[in-house]
Amino acid sequence: MNEFELIRRYFERPAPSALLGVGDDAALLRVNQNKVLAVSTDMLVCGTHFFPDADPYSLGHKTLAVNLSDMAAMGAIPRWATLSIALPEADEAWLEKFSAGFFSLADIHDVALVGGDTTRGPLNLCVTIMGEVDAASALKRSGAKAGDEIWVSGRLGDAALALSHLKGNVVLSNEEYASCSDALHRPQPRVALGLELPGIATSAIDISDGLLSDLGHVLAASGVGAVIDFRSIPVSRVMLKYIGLDAAKRCVLSGGDDYELCFTAPASRHSDVLALDMPLACIGRIVEGSGCVVMEGETRLLVESGGYDHFG
Repeated sequence: MNEFELIRRYFERPAPSALLGVGDDAALLRVNQNKVLAVSTDMLVCGTHFFPDADPYSLGHKTLAVNLSDMAAMGAIPRWATLSIALPEADEAWLEKFSAGFFSLADIHDVALVGGDTTRGPLNLCVTIMGEVDAASALKRSGAKAGDEIWVSGRLGDAALALSHLKGNVVLSNEEYASCSDALHRPQPRVALGLELPGIATSAIDISDGLLSDLGHVLAASGVGAVIDFRSIPVSRVMLKYIGLDAAKRCVLSGGDDYELCFTAPASRHSDVLALDMPLACIGRIVEGSGCVVMEGETRLLVESGGYDHFG
């Protein structure tokens, strides 16, 4: 099977939302009137972002999910994606499962694959995703203001806890691992939430490298500080079992791979956020100054703010 047969068999599908999709030198896309294009790229590298024996269906899902999470953080409607893959070999069974996982999530969010590239090499997956958003209402990192509340979606730390188990740093029972492994292998991007936040949120970011690290980007871009209450951060039952351990606290605060949203909103919009009827928790507030203080009741936690850093 050559490169072009591989593309036709596993990745070429009709793309009705594009003027021209897979199969030509470039895709042709038309952005709806009064919208601007939001564009983001993420790369997943074998041995860095996933294990060599990762389930290909789940890997296909996650390859797109991490990009959809970026669209959610911008309040953008995801529309199109390109996929570039370096493969050690053209393993048909692997490709069948990988593409099935990718397109299953793409179909849920009406995302069309419109191009990409394939080459031989160490396993490397790269998606560029494109979405549409009103220029005036796009969510950014730079709008947080003193007095704003800090919110997060979902539960934090499960993906990092599952990864710690796989690395042998913690030992979970089979039931405990099963309860948190989907957070690592098949994250669910908060696209629906992102579309509800423009007009309510003052800033937003997706939590990919860890809460403190990603919130830190918002604080730096907005020129403000933050105080958060560790006890207000939503966690799962299995995480609660281990929450007294420093390692578990690090999973929640800086573990990464959550792909939840962290956003700020004026305190006056508290009821509007709750009315979204989504799994959301207010975990702190924006203050004058810089940096983030983490409190556990009356006790200040001494934690490292850094999350995942490829070159750290």
